[in-house]
Amino acid sequence: MDFVPAEIGTPITVEIAEIAAPSTTLVPTSTPNRISKDAIRTSLRASTGDAIFAALFSIATGAVLLGNFLVELDASPVVFGLVSSIPMLAHLFQPVGAYLSERSTSRFQYSLRTHGVARLLWLILVIGIASFSWGWLDSNQLAILSLSILLCTHFLGGLAIASCLSWIAMLVPRQLRGRYFGLRNSLANLTELVGLPLAGLAISHWYGGSIQGYGVILLVGIFFGIVSLGCQYFQVDMNPQLQNTYYASSSQTSKIQADSSPNQLSETSGAISFPQILTTDNDLISSIQKNSNYLVFLLYFGCWTFAVNLSAPFFNLYLLDTLNLDVSWVTFYNSLRAGAHMLMLIVWGKLSDKIGNRWILISTGTLIAVIPWLWLRIGSSPLDLWLWLPLLHIFIGANWGGVDLCNNNLQIEIAPLKNQSIYFAIAAAIAGVSGALGATLGGFIAQFAGSFGIAEVFIVSGILRLASLIPLIIKKDLGSKSEII
Repeated sequence: MDFVPAEIGTPITVEIAEIAAPSTTLVPTSTPNRISKDAIRTSLRASTGDAIFAALFSIATGAVLLGNFLVELDASPVVFGLVSSIPMLAHLFQPVGAYLSERSTSRFQYSLRTHGVARLLWLILVIGIASFSWGWLDSNQLAILSLSILLCTHFLGGLAIASCLSWIAMLVPRQLRGRYFGLRNSLANLTELVGLPLAGLAISHWYGGSIQGYGVILLVGIFFGIVSLGCQYFQVDMNPQLQNTYYASSSQTSKIQADSSPNQLSETSGAISFPQILTTDNDLISSIQKNSNYLVFLLYFGCWTFAVNLSAPFFNLYLLDTLNLDVSWVTFYNSLRAGAHMLMLIVWGKLSDKIGNRWILISTGTLIAVIPWLWLRIGSSPLDLWLWLPLLHIFIGANWGGVDLCNNNLQIEIAPLKNQSIYFAIAAAIAGVSGALGATLGGFIAQFAGSFGIAEVFIVSGILRLASLIPLIIKKDLGSKSEII
């Protein structure tokens, strides 16, 4: 572990220094007024801090610890399928959220009203765990409460995701996009690498039991989730209405020039009239229909998400329930995956800037496709627990880094700058529906197909993962900028 700080620390200074170079360009999203290079650097540092603290929040509310919590409540495989499908179903509300965010005057204020409320709602589950400890709720009621909180919070989060992605996408210079997002995501994964096993140990050794321990970790995670939103205060605030108006009447990009106050980005919004802002539905539909790259990406993204989530929810369940491993071991394995993910993100980021995103998605996607078949070889022997499970999680993390980063970058590259968050939201909604269908279908198969049910799910998932890569192979010019308007 001694080498990790050296690998992470060096690129930070390099990447931020490059942003200050005179040749750096940035789309003036909110207004054609000038934005200072110092404001850009501060915004990117704040966004990195946001990602780190959000990772701590995600540890507390994520699949591993929440999954172990549900195992302690004796939840059924259908519940695990719902836990995985609810976040994806919430993506259905992303187009609504994108529509609302495009008619707001501040990305930051919109994020506070959505993400802020969503994270505070987890306090209800903390109260529910306390009530369970006092005997006021039974395990079934607490499981239902958990699903209800998960549904409400991800609904609100779904309203905010597209807006936040559009916000940060416009702050990152295109030539540094792969490296910056690789570094940002790598630091978030480093946080998960350290935080997840510590949280797992705290829960498994909590004197009041693992359920009470999870309640304490959840409370700490909520605090860090609010801190992450505080980091967004230091990002240059964007006015979506001015962004759309500007790109309706001028070129897509221009160079960053002399300094100006970031507050100008919101102060001038009153000068824009509603007819200037409004983009008709017909124009938007026509733009989508003409963008063949975007349509191919939607086909690939939807099929891929369905295939992945057909089996993904059941890997941790297999470890916790079938192999009966302690949660501390499961968090250790997931930390190995996060570490591999973290280290490879920097590599994938640099490669994506050089060779593009499509080839990385094809190569890493092929390797990811065989993962469900590898799980079929895992048992509970000492060799499996001490060798093959750690190697498998390292393999998963290293390749998923390329898939996650390049899916994100390819989506940003393909989506037009005008009404960008709506394009992000449509892609997320399609992926959410297909992913939720996959997770739900996998849950029913695993529960009702007998002892061979999970094995069937893993086999089919691998086949469908390979098939979903066909659109990427056929569409050789995917990612071309020719269709961006």
